[in-house]
Amino acid sequence: MTERGGPAARAVLQQCLQARLQVRPAEEPSKEPSKEPAEAQFVQIDRGMVIYICFFKGATDDILPKMVSTLLNVRLCETDSGKTVSVSELPGSLLIVPQATLGGKVKGRAMQYHDNIGKEDGRRLYGAFVSLCEEELAAASAEVKVKHGTYGNRQVLKLDTNGPYTHLMDF
Repeated sequence: MTERGGPAARAVLQQCLQARLQVRPAEEPSKEPSKEPAEAQFVQIDRGMVIYICFFKGATDDILPKMVSTLLNVRLCETDSGKTVSVSELPGSLLIVPQATLGGKVKGRAMQYHDNIGKEDGRRLYGAFVSLCEEELAAASAEVKVKHGTYGNRQVLKLDTNGPYTHLMDF
């Protein structure tokens, strides 16, 4: 909780069979004939989990260890045999997606994001969150590949799931 009384962060977890996230859009063709436009860049994971993450005003690095521990160790991933395990117990993948829209509130017929953290603080916390996830999975010798999106950019996501197995968590 923050001093404003609400959560410091929100996460949504989605089990997936595979996911593909565009992390950089294609560049428009240049008027300079010698310059080739850059193609769009993507990251992709196979079976595992997608974590969408949003930080609110007042969030600090203090919440990151608890968030990472909870999100990586909660048993939400289904194995081929039907057993439910944590993502850190899988040979699988983790895709972390910055998702500022999780902080939206409806006002009239529009969405407002006044409780979201500022862009620079959010970028820093997001980077620290990704690094901590990578470190914890490496320390646990987990066979989990970690991919992540780009904070502050519009991203395109393609996701295949084996059921609407989505969970919301506030920290």
